Amino acid sequence: MQNFLNGKEKINTRKLVTIFNPKSPISEQYRTIRTNIEYSNIERENRIIMVTSSTPGEGKTTTSSNLAVVFSQQGKKVLLIDADFRKPMVHNVFGKQNFFGLTSVIIKNKPLIESVQSTHIKNLYVLTSGPVTPNPSELLSSQSMSDLLAEIRRHFDFVIIDTPPILPVTDAQILANQCDGVILVINFGKTKIEQAQKAKSLLLNVKARILGAVLNNTKGKYKEYYYDHNN
Repeated sequence: MQNFLNGKEKINTRKLVTIFNPKSPISEQYRTIRTNIEYSNIERENRIIMVTSSTPGEGKTTTSSNLAVVFSQQGKKVLLIDADFRKPMVHNVFGKQNFFGLTSVIIKNKPLIESVQSTHIKNLYVLTSGPVTPNPSELLSSQSMSDLLAEIRRHFDFVIIDTPPILPVTDAQILANQCDGVILVINFGKTKIEQAQKAKSLLLNVKARILGAVLNNTKGKYKEYYYDHNN
């Protein structure tokens, strides 16, 4: 796939620690998470990974973005998709326009090749959410979305999908079983135990393959992101 769009970027330095402070303990934790994802099941490829949380404000977009960066740093051709039609943030992180994107491709207003945007990071591309839609759940559950994921799988080595929180809306559940694995982001001190348990239950109800949980904003020595593999 060639001729990806280039845009004028104003990167959010606060959220992309793996770019602007690659030697920090937090960046090292993202690389550890990358390794855990790669080896979570050696008999099955983890190529399309969904990232969600139980409630808003737990850091799922920050986690998605930094994981996309560390996978691209391995030389993999990586696509980060913003499937959060309710409160899209990926375009803000990477300084992109959001006049078109995932919704445009699903409803066939634009082909994938014209909707994916390159970033200043080698091997990393983004597909922003696109125009606001009145029926996000219906779009995500459509045959067009399934066909799109199949097309994306042919063109990219690794895909990360940032979805809405799972408790308020059904969008994440709809996408979960179309992905190779799911990561649940939990915010230390904010996410309640019962919320995390409910989120896990909802994912298991749709037969999602939960790879593990990322506990962020911890109060330990480095305040790192911590990955807990789900056995």
